[in-house]
This record gives sequence, C-alpha cells and structure tokens, in this order.
Amino acid sequence: RWYRVVPVVLLALTLLLVAVTAANPTGLGRLLHPVRHAEAIEASCERHDVDPLLACAIIQCESGWDEDARSGAGAVGLMQLMPQTAETLEALGFVDGERWDPADLTDPEVNIEYGCAYLGYLFAHLSSVDEVVAAYNAGMGTVQGWLAEGGSIPEDIEYAETRAYVERVREAYEGYRQSYPNGITGA
Repeated sequence: RWYRVVPVVLLALTLLLVAVTAANPTGLGRLLHPVRHAEAIEASCERHDVDPLLACAIIQCESGWDEDARSGAGAVGLMQLMPQTAETLEALGFVDGERWDPADLTDPEVNIEYGCAYLGYLFAHLSSVDEVVAAYNAGMGTVQGWLAEGGSIPEDIEYAETRAYVERVREAYEGYRQSYPNGITGA
C-alpha cells in the first residue's frame, strides 16, 4: 500500500509548493538567495557606488554566505578577498584602514567594505557588469588584456573557470533582483 500513498503525498507536497510560490513568488526566491548583513552591504555599496544585489550575488557565488570561508589561494571571508587586495585598496585610499582594518578580513563588515570597494574600483576602470565580474575572478589586468586584444566579455573569456563564474554570478544577480524588488532591506 505504501507504493500508492507515496506518490499521492509527493503530488500533494508539490501542489502545496506551487501554491505557496504562486502566492508569494519572492518567498521561495529569498530561500534560494539569502541575505545576511544587509545594513553593512547597503552602506558599503552606497559608499562605493555598487548595486547591493550584485554584491549579494558575488557573496553567494564566492562563499555561499560562509563568513569563515578560505580558499586554497588565500582568499578570505564572505567576498573571498586576498589580503594583498585589501592592503592595496587601503593604500590607494578607497577604504579607511583606521575604521576597517585590512588585517581583519574575517570580520563580515570589514570583508564587505573591502569587497564593495574592490567592486567600485573595478567599475571605475571597466565598462560593464560582466567585465567587472570577470575581473573580480580573474583580475583586472587579465580582463584588460583580453579587451586590448579585441575581445569582449563574456564571449572571449579565456579561462573556463572565469567563464563559469560570470554565468553563476549573472544567474544569482537575476535571482536577487527578482527576489528583492524593493532592495535587500526593503519589505
């Protein structure tokens, strides 16, 4: 008898999920696209002229919102920043190192500040979201090299990892835009 009950239960759960999603389409999207530290993200994005939804997409793809994330290459925290990148941003005056110590990238607010500053820096030197996202992954010099050779982003990305990263961030960015139409701190 269980073989008759299981399909009925699965069908009922599926219909319930469809009904809940239809009644509140952003609800499911918000489960798939979480936001933490919304106030810190919005404040940093405002300082550095970056879309908070893009910053959230980067965090989702970089660390999956794991504050303790560390890469084999040495990238740290939510936005997976290299300590050298944070030090450079401070030296260039993009971040106040007295307020946000570049040595403290494990602190979510510090990490968000440096990550958003880096995105702002990239936007000042590149011309599209795809170029910025590719540079966040592969480095600005690499992306500028591809562009100087007559390439375009994302079509002429030479690294498979960066091409896949740009696509993941694009999908996450669209998911965040659909899930948070009034912003990450809006209702």
